[in-house]
Amino acid sequence: MHTELAGTITYSIVVPAYCEAGNIGEFHRRLSAAMEPLDGEWELIIVDDRSIDETFAVVSELAARDPRVRGLRFARNQGSHTAILCGLHHARGECAVVLAADLEDPPELVPQLVAKWREDKAKIVWGVRGRRLAQTRSTLFFAGAFYFILRHVMGMKEMPASGTDCFLADRVVLDALARFPERNLNVIALLLWMGFDQAFMVYDKQPRHHGSSGWTLAKKIKLAIDSVTSFSYVPIRWMSLIGVGVACGGFLYAGLVFVMSLFDRVVPGWSSLMFVVLVLGGMQMMMLGILGEYLWRTLDEGRRRPRYIVEDTAGKAEPADLRGGEG
Repeated sequence: MHTELAGTITYSIVVPAYCEAGNIGEFHRRLSAAMEPLDGEWELIIVDDRSIDETFAVVSELAARDPRVRGLRFARNQGSHTAILCGLHHARGECAVVLAADLEDPPELVPQLVAKWREDKAKIVWGVRGRRLAQTRSTLFFAGAFYFILRHVMGMKEMPASGTDCFLADRVVLDALARFPERNLNVIALLLWMGFDQAFMVYDKQPRHHGSSGWTLAKKIKLAIDSVTSFSYVPIRWMSLIGVGVACGGFLYAGLVFVMSLFDRVVPGWSSLMFVVLVLGGMQMMMLGILGEYLWRTLDEGRRRPRYIVEDTAGKAEPADLRGGEG
């Protein structure tokens, strides 16, 4: 049994969790061992993204045995990035480290991230993926495409080409993050956008310890769309350029029809007409869909609904923990 926490907390470990009942105990054991050499108090904040297994029961049991553990349970599933945001909002440390509960990002990374933070005096330290052990081809393909979009479409050149999932953020960054009211967000992209001094540390992403990932294709696509619409106007610009290109093509085709009519040449109509109608119709629907994504997110922000609602807590919950994600 640990003694009651006293004094200032130095390190906050934030862990989003969805159906991770089989991983939380091992994560806590390895984290506790990894934190032993570090000076200063630490806390573990586990945000349960409305799991359908016994995740929160496991968290509550841990919190009853270890006062350093705090649990927050969402009233509804909100996604891993909202869970990360919630954990960072409730972090009390001088810095916060975000790790995955499935042990793909090993807890032993924390001392290394802290050492890099102190050595480089950076405000954000990113854990950069080296090798990705036991990852499927589809996962690798999506990850590569997603980070290509972040780097080359959204212009975030600081983003490592191999991507990042875990990071350390200084208290200055945490306080700045609390001022941002976005609801459909990518926390990693937002931190990159802030522009704080950054450092990087390479690690090997490990195989999942237990169970299967809840990170579905639909969630991946939503995150990609949220990332682009939140930080880039490039799709709107592309729509304008495509419109100009199609208009130019239409004028050229009209000129061709006019010239051929001067020589009494009949222009075959049905095939060419259907081709033009189908292409233009498809492009218009695609462009309306892009505009709809931007408009929907504008509406969602305008509603001012809470970003998350905390239904239950475990451990030493403060009053602020119960108010939800206003902003």
